[in-house]
Order: sequence, then structure tokens, then C-alpha cells
Amino acid sequence: MAEVTVSSKFQIVIPKAIREEAGIKAGQKLVILAKGNSLHLVPKRDVAWLIGSAKGANPADYRDRSDK
Repeated sequence: MAEVTVSSKFQIVIPKAIREEAGIKAGQKLVILAKGNSLHLVPKRDVAWLIGSAKGANPADYRDRSDK
């Protein structure tokens, strides 16, 4: 766990050890989620990570909307 200070411009610096552990790079986009009094920073994924995720899928086996 690390402690950071919010600047007058409401900016924080993510400590190096945390950046390295999370694999955060300069210029990378993060999504911030507020959960109660907690904030969660999550790396924003590019759609490129989906490439190949449906490999082997056969759309001929899927039902269409008129087949209800």
C-alpha cells in the first residue's frame, strides 16, 4: 500500500512500484471508478485485445432473432 497526495489541481502521482506492478505506462488511459469512498483505477483496454478471442467460432451454429 502506498500513500499519495492530491495536488491543488486534483492530480496524483502513482508510485513507481505500483506502476510497475500494474504494468502502467506513460500516456496510457485509465478508467476511474468510484465505489463508496474508494477509487479504483483500471487500465482502459483497446479493442485490439479482442482479436482472436472468437477463434474457431462458427456463426452458422447460432440462432438468429427470427428463430425465437
